[in-house]
Amino acid sequence: MTVKDKQLIKWVKNKFKNNEINKGDLDNFEIKNIQNILKFQQTHPSYTHTPLYSLSRLASYLDVSMIQTKDESQRFGLNAFKVLGGIYAIAMYIAKQLGEEIENLSFDKLKDPSVKARLGDLTFISATDGNHGRGVAWAARELGFKSVIYMPKGSSLQRLEAIRSEGALADIQDVNYDDTVRICARLAEKNGWIMVQDTAWEGYHEIPLWIMQGYSAMAHEIVEQWNQTSEQPPTHLFLQAGVGSFAAGIAGYILQVYGEQAPKIIIVEPNQADCFYQSFLTEKGEREFVGGAMSTEMAGLACGEPNTEAFKLLRSYSTGVLSCDDAIATVGMRVYGNPLKGDPSIISGESGSVTLGVVYYLRKFMKDLSLNDELGLDENARILVINTEGDTDEENYRKIVWDGFLPVQ
Repeated sequence: MTVKDKQLIKWVKNKFKNNEINKGDLDNFEIKNIQNILKFQQTHPSYTHTPLYSLSRLASYLDVSMIQTKDESQRFGLNAFKVLGGIYAIAMYIAKQLGEEIENLSFDKLKDPSVKARLGDLTFISATDGNHGRGVAWAARELGFKSVIYMPKGSSLQRLEAIRSEGALADIQDVNYDDTVRICARLAEKNGWIMVQDTAWEGYHEIPLWIMQGYSAMAHEIVEQWNQTSEQPPTHLFLQAGVGSFAAGIAGYILQVYGEQAPKIIIVEPNQADCFYQSFLTEKGEREFVGGAMSTEMAGLACGEPNTEAFKLLRSYSTGVLSCDDAIATVGMRVYGNPLKGDPSIISGESGSVTLGVVYYLRKFMKDLSLNDELGLDENARILVINTEGDTDEENYRKIVWDGFLPVQ
């Protein structure tokens, strides 16, 4: 079944969802392993837990039990969560080259001059809309190596300069995100560089898995923080999807922890790059690609080809997909930044805000329609969302939040 409301939201239920959890599907997100990953990330002196905020006044206004949001705009001073994946993937690559176990290493050990003496000059390459690439460039620079970062057509110049500020050779290409990935893959093969990409394809699985596991460390933080404020688990988890690596990394760990009591996992993506939505519409649930410019304000989610490994997990365990107009993201930015009295004010970028935006829109403007009922989004709902980025494009942020660009009505 699909639902349309003024073309702002489309919904498809996941008819391929497993009725029971197969523990083997979650082996990559085993709790002890993710704890070890987090311990490694914590060896960096800039590491801090990002906050999990309670939006209690908003929850009351929308007539739900609870809304909590993890604010990743405060991660490592980089204004986005993506560094968690890149930092772990690069460290794992280096550990493997050294023949060491990651749990026996720290940032200080990896920065020791003896490591570079053994490995020589390494160059890491990646495609990005901005946040992932900055994380890769930052991690490479921190460890004394080089990086090359390419961005798709239409990327933010501010995000480009932020990547260059981390020491990367970076530029914007004249093609979309998926074609930029292909350019980077060819250059990596030609030059002997290391591709650090959060999407998997045939023959390229290991590093994307490490990136997903790096993201899962955030989920470990969330569970610990959630348990400090509530004795009951969340009932609904809304997750942004570009290629799906972030969503799968968070979902995999949440499913591992909560099992059959896990929340409904709802994927949210832009309607100009809704490859999961299009895939779940197919008769057999096969991956569908979205091409073209994929022009959306949600630049971090403008990806048209699902990560093969992430797709398997989300196809098996997500409740369904919401394909959203850009106005859903912009209303989320304004709600985050202009809260009801008593709730925290949060700066959220276009990709970071869409999950709160869709919750707000569903409860405020679609209350009498069947989609809330189908999702079980009622007065008992305990909702978890993640603000994945801050104002990584400050000019666009002001245009939306201050000037009212793309109103929801």
